Amino acid sequence: MQTNEQLKDLVKQKYSEIALQDKADNAASCCGSSCCSIETANIMTDDYSNLEGYNPDADLGLGCGLPTQFARIKKGDVVIDLGSGAGNDAFVARAETGETGKVIGIDFTPAMIEKARTNAEKLGYHNVEFRQGDIENMPVSANVADVIVSNCVLNLVPNKDGVIKDIYRVLKPGAHFSISDIVLEGNLPAAIQQAAEMYAGCVSGAIQKQVYLELIETNGFTNITIQKEKAIHIPDDILSSYLSKEEIAQFRNGTTGIYSITVYGEKPKEQAACCAPGCCN
Repeated sequence: MQTNEQLKDLVKQKYSEIALQDKADNAASCCGSSCCSIETANIMTDDYSNLEGYNPDADLGLGCGLPTQFARIKKGDVVIDLGSGAGNDAFVARAETGETGKVIGIDFTPAMIEKARTNAEKLGYHNVEFRQGDIENMPVSANVADVIVSNCVLNLVPNKDGVIKDIYRVLKPGAHFSISDIVLEGNLPAAIQQAAEMYAGCVSGAIQKQVYLELIETNGFTNITIQKEKAIHIPDDILSSYLSKEEIAQFRNGTTGIYSITVYGEKPKEQAACCAPGCCN
């Protein structure tokens, strides 16, 4: 069993390599893992090309949803993108928040930060910045963000509870998040669960859908809503790297489901201070 730090080092190594790969290689894999498929060119990603602010150079084909489409970003908002990669979602968020807003992308892979900063400079964006750091301990002060978005990232982090706690810390009271992620219903075969490639590829690091939603609720968020859900089909030629034909058949005929969900949640507004005994009852 690998430690949390070993898993994080694995993801950092893989995503440093991904930063140098073509989008076509990433989109044909499991969130950029090297287990590319010839059965399909798009396993998890959604089409960004019609969204304002989309920049092809920043799209590495690593997402599993369109969180910015659902994030209710307003002009002037401060938006934070967790696991910002080459800047794809950050640039789309900038189109929503405009010149008067600000977008902060956070990623712990130096190669991704460098790529995103290069893209921002090419585009002449002065209100988009990228900071290197862990998303469970963001290099951001408390109560600064109006909106937090993230696309297929929390499943890569061993300490998901820590990430959700830090999202709560960084959001302003009354602010909200919209996050796309991979979740499970049922149990993955052990061979996939333990495979390093599939961990870096978003699948084996995913947790049960109900547990995911409960983590959000127990950390104090309200109005939790699934904004979008879609089933993820992992092609046989990828599964065959980890499972026998018999095991693939059992997996296909079983009850396990892999899903991309986009989840919305709000940090409650601060309650007014009590002015007399019993006034908050």
